[in-house]
Amino acid sequence: MIQLVRDQENGWWMDHPAVPEVMDPLLSFEDVAAYEHVFANALVPGLLQTPRYALAMHEALDVRTEADVIASKVDARVKRQAILDRSPSLHLWVVLDEAVLRRSVGGVDVMAEQIGHLHAIAQSPNVDIQVLQFTAGAHSAGSGGHFLILGRDDEGDPLGSMNVVYLELHKRGLYLDAPAEVQSYKLMFDYLRSQAADTSVSLALLAAARQELTG
Repeated sequence: MIQLVRDQENGWWMDHPAVPEVMDPLLSFEDVAAYEHVFANALVPGLLQTPRYALAMHEALDVRTEADVIASKVDARVKRQAILDRSPSLHLWVVLDEAVLRRSVGGVDVMAEQIGHLHAIAQSPNVDIQVLQFTAGAHSAGSGGHFLILGRDDEGDPLGSMNVVYLELHKRGLYLDAPAEVQSYKLMFDYLRSQAADTSVSLALLAAARQELTG
């Protein structure tokens, strides 16, 4: 895995002023992953954020930070989303806690646009979004927070297989690659998928959430 990161010498993120060093491995792993599984319990995942949502989020998180620095961070977030358009495509599967849709970031207009974007991109062939409703009650993630699983399971691939978990923490991230730990998070994500509304029902939930905002 260390060698894989070192081999990504020409990634756009290597020289981007707004990408912290702790994110370099994540973006390198993402660049060669076949799939990414995400559980989001508080905010829309970075790969699915609209520019206005990302701006409002950084304005709240980066208090007293200059506007041009925040703009650079939003630019980096938008550039990262190009991974969804690559060939071969990255398969993104996201389980969104319903709290993500109910937490107002940037106001009504920003949230309506953001949820509309989620509804549209969920219909892409390489993106699946499931909503974990409040009515599901207690779930397998328990008190845990946002996490990502990045993987490539094809042993025949010249790059080899890869499985890594990224835990998003305040001001830093934690990478796990021990097989037992990765398997534990994979099992947790499988349980979350089983507890969440299926993709077709989730599309309807997203449409309804947006309708509530727009009237």
